[in-house]
Amino acid sequence: MRLILLGPPGAGKGTQAQRLVESYNIPQLSTGDMLRAAVKAGTEVGKRAKAVMDAGELVSDEIVNAIVAERIDQPDCANGFILDGYPRTLQQADAVGDMLSRRKQKLDAVIELVVDDKALVGRIVKRAKDAEAAGQSVRKDDNPQVFDERLREYYKKTAPLIGYYYAKGRLEGVDGMASIDEVTSQIEALLRGVRGKAKADA
Repeated sequence: MRLILLGPPGAGKGTQAQRLVESYNIPQLSTGDMLRAAVKAGTEVGKRAKAVMDAGELVSDEIVNAIVAERIDQPDCANGFILDGYPRTLQQADAVGDMLSRRKQKLDAVIELVVDDKALVGRIVKRAKDAEAAGQSVRKDDNPQVFDERLREYYKKTAPLIGYYYAKGRLEGVDGMASIDEVTSQIEALLRGVRGKAKADA
């Protein structure tokens, strides 16, 4: 099962990705983790990424794409993977299509967690208050101003992927405002449908 989770910050992608990892025994691939692992392993592309980061610059799409391509060739991705936080742009989405096509693979589904922006702000404010009440440190992202900035960035760069994958017939939407368990149930139901269709097409 090869999946992409889409949705704005705070939509619950990380929580659902963890549940999918447990259900399908496939890894959750986050760009940050993959970058750090490539740098630590000292791979060719990891060395290039380290040089860029050491210079205080942003890692280019080309390097990020190369790191993802390297990662999906690892044995634990043989049965699939969940891409979390990648692709972020249309150029990266094209790169995902190319790298899978070269491996004679395809995406099984792109799952969009459909949410209400105003309710999301309320959700992160509550999360910050709950953390404070429990004596835990509050995530720096759990600040309405920071969150608003991340939301704008999402709609500018990443939201166009919704139309991109819809046009390819890969997009599946779930109600991200439902409870965590309900969202999981919706995702499981649509993935059962995806698997059933794949068997029928085989």
